[in-house]
Amino acid sequence: MSAGEERYRDALGAAAGHARQWLESQETRRIGPQVTAAELAADFGGPLPKEGMAAAEVVDYLAAKAEPGLMAMPSGRFFGWVIGGTLPAPLAADWLVSAWDQNAGLRFATPATAAIEEAAGKWILELLDLPEESDVGFATGATMANFTGLAAARWRLMTDAGWDLDGDGLAGAPRIRCFVGQERHDTIDLGLRYLGLGRPAVVPSDRQGRIIPAELDCALDLALSAGEGRPVPALVCLQAGNLHSGAFDPFAEAIAVAKAHGAWVHVDGAFGLWAAAVPELSALTEGLRLADSWGTDAHKTLNVPYDCGIVIVRDAQALRSAMGLHTSYLIQAADGAGDPFERVPELSRRARGVPVWAALKSLGRDGVAGQVRTLVLRAAQLAELLGALDGVEVLNDVDYTQVSLAFGDDAVTRAVTERIIGDGRVWMSGSRWQDRDILRISVSNWSTDDADVRVAVDAVRDALAAVRG
Repeated sequence: MSAGEERYRDALGAAAGHARQWLESQETRRIGPQVTAAELAADFGGPLPKEGMAAAEVVDYLAAKAEPGLMAMPSGRFFGWVIGGTLPAPLAADWLVSAWDQNAGLRFATPATAAIEEAAGKWILELLDLPEESDVGFATGATMANFTGLAAARWRLMTDAGWDLDGDGLAGAPRIRCFVGQERHDTIDLGLRYLGLGRPAVVPSDRQGRIIPAELDCALDLALSAGEGRPVPALVCLQAGNLHSGAFDPFAEAIAVAKAHGAWVHVDGAFGLWAAAVPELSALTEGLRLADSWGTDAHKTLNVPYDCGIVIVRDAQALRSAMGLHTSYLIQAADGAGDPFERVPELSRRARGVPVWAALKSLGRDGVAGQVRTLVLRAAQLAELLGALDGVEVLNDVDYTQVSLAFGDDAVTRAVTERIIGDGRVWMSGSRWQDRDILRISVSNWSTDDADVRVAVDAVRDALAAVRG
């Protein structure tokens, strides 16, 4: 028999209560965790108990023991890495996804979640002005979204070169020449490694991390001339949103260069792709739609729960051929729409596109643009206020959501960063950029407001004063 609602009531009630307490604590709690994983090991480890514990008691225990080891990432005062918060509608929708417990791979088996994800995909194409014929898949995060787009590129480039990748594999295959900007995110290299494509050729970037089209042209000319008149498969990876500066590659120029050499162009837009939703940011994304594939993470700028990367591929056949499979026990639709599992690596998965649909439905086109616009505004606000402090240097052009700071020499910058993290009022991550240690601020949370900005400025000012002290 099926489990009745009463079997879930106490556990779900406990979880809802703890979730509310956690969210309510974000306004005042210390951002960083108070204990280490090693210190928590005894609470969660040890021998497997012989007897079980009631479900609600498990939830209570879990919440109480985990709380000191949690970081307040949903807080508006969290500026570390590029991690967004979660909007109310997609958070609640994600709870429903878990309760519905649908394996969202097949349209036939789970038509509701398939229809929701397809609608979300079409809205994304419309919102970001990407080709309407594109296929959209929902992967685990930006890393796997990029991997999936690159896999589609590999399939198409090999097929066009006359190589049967599915039948013959990579051994003896024509080599795909891959080109990346000097300041691409390392997960692009990781995706190429997963795909057996090897180390890419690195193209110089300018001081903000933007690929230089003339250098890309030279690199393509040099590498492809080795073909001695035969076509050489080429893959160019561009970037929407540099990790440190927030800069966008010059898409119109770079894509024109790539296409002149017959290359497939993939865009890593983990957090920057959403700039295409804001009309006044059009200078950043001009030419973006001319690429062949794009990857992003809805958790970052859109602010939905984790486990929500998005891959977009203009060539639907390439995507479905790279990711799909056909077997007798899968009942597949005959209308040509394709199944969700044909667009991402997993056959079995949760309906991770549902929270994206909920976010877009709750915000609308204007709301998404307003949310991105506000993140950009907060970053500019932080750069202006922090840049006015004595001893603070803003190193990047703040055109998007990233601010990179230095405080004189590397030792001082590292000391200030440690003070800020130790203080706990905000979280900003250290990094290294342009041969300097920096403090990196990522404005990614929809809830960050003027009060959070003031706290952040005070925290940096106090940390710098203490180091100078």
